[in-house]
Amino acid sequence: MSDYDVVVVGAGPTGENVADRAVRAGLSAVIVESELVGGECSYWACMPSKALLRPAAALADARAVAGAREAVTGGLDAQAVLSRRDEFTSHWRDDGQVGWLDGAGITLVRGHGRLAGEKQVRVGDQTLTARLAVVLATGSDAAVPRIDGIDTIGVWTSREATSAKAVPARLAVIGGGVVACEMAAAWSALGSRVTMLVRSGLLGGMEPFAGEAVAAGLREAGVDVRVGVNATKVARDGAVTVTLDNGETLECDELLVAAGRRPKTADLGLETVGLTPGSWLEVDDNCLVDGFDWLYAAGDVNHRALLTHMGKYQARACAAAIVAGDRATTEPYAKWSATADRTAVPQIVFTHPEVAAVGLTERQARDNGLDVRAVEYEIGNVSGASLYADGYTGTAKMVVDERRKVVVGVTMTGPNVGELIHAGTVAVVGEVPLERLWHAVPSYPAVSEIWLRLLETYGL
Repeated sequence: MSDYDVVVVGAGPTGENVADRAVRAGLSAVIVESELVGGECSYWACMPSKALLRPAAALADARAVAGAREAVTGGLDAQAVLSRRDEFTSHWRDDGQVGWLDGAGITLVRGHGRLAGEKQVRVGDQTLTARLAVVLATGSDAAVPRIDGIDTIGVWTSREATSAKAVPARLAVIGGGVVACEMAAAWSALGSRVTMLVRSGLLGGMEPFAGEAVAAGLREAGVDVRVGVNATKVARDGAVTVTLDNGETLECDELLVAAGRRPKTADLGLETVGLTPGSWLEVDDNCLVDGFDWLYAAGDVNHRALLTHMGKYQARACAAAIVAGDRATTEPYAKWSATADRTAVPQIVFTHPEVAAVGLTERQARDNGLDVRAVEYEIGNVSGASLYADGYTGTAKMVVDERRKVVVGVTMTGPNVGELIHAGTVAVVGEVPLERLWHAVPSYPAVSEIWLRLLETYGL
């Protein structure tokens, strides 16, 4: 069979969800994958990175509570951590994910898929034809900056950083974003001497206090965080030598480049339908590519929100639009469209301290023309936080649209704040009026009491 209602290129979480939703609605779907079914998140991003980070966080939690810290008699077992990471990636085998596709009624075609004209995808010598839609869900990969010598020395990207089999004695990291911060934290905790080379501060897209807190936490853990420096040249002769723009040199055993992402569209056949290879794909809120009525792009590849959970969210909207177009159904799911990926994107940075954020920063809100008021509260002053950890430190900031009296952004730092942010996501997405939000009473004594304290600080 070569004709399907929906042809999906890319079997990561986004592509899997598009195909699954389409099949559950009664359509036929085929998914094309050239690597491992499950995609970047399962094998080289979310799952392995968090598996590397979790043991250090658990150890820090134990050491933060009197009575428990006395039971901690040693440090991390690096090999055990790496072995546990390998379990979460299924040892880079996708048998389980392939079995899930089969059970869901989704056909899998192995190979590199390329567009070959309207509603056609070429895989090797096979041509797949879509009756309704082709969905591009090929994701993104690491962008490597132009630095003299960088193409010849074998640098780490996020893939190597999450899948390495041994702890490097010395690791240098170029970048200050989420991947750079998390991998610096993980490998430092496992015993590597880590140096970060950061152009202009950590976590630049978040509230300034978030990057400052993470920088302080990394330095406390022994990471050498150098801000305001750039690498101009790299070379490898056994060790890697990095030349900086201030004339200094740095030696390391591995160099991780975590300086952004680029779309995986360079060899996708975009030119066959009038699009530019290597470009991000502009889409509407149903993930329909601008200028087409059959070509969709969901997940990282459309550059709206480069996060697994947002890709899966877009997948649901994309599948609903395809199903609605075929059946003109009035079922509620078919009316969904992706809008939260512009104004209500939640994200967690699993460093120590953690950072959790949703929606707009104060500056972003003001740049968007909103009249806002921001309030902050020290999370450590909440009873539940003092119970959670001795000397708990962290900050919560809430940004309020003064005209509508709704929350448009929240940022938190501190231990385990990732478990608090979904309440903020609901408030931002639901545009819950502050006066009504005041009646959402947090349980005591839980750290979630921070929500009441923020509202009280605002004046309710």
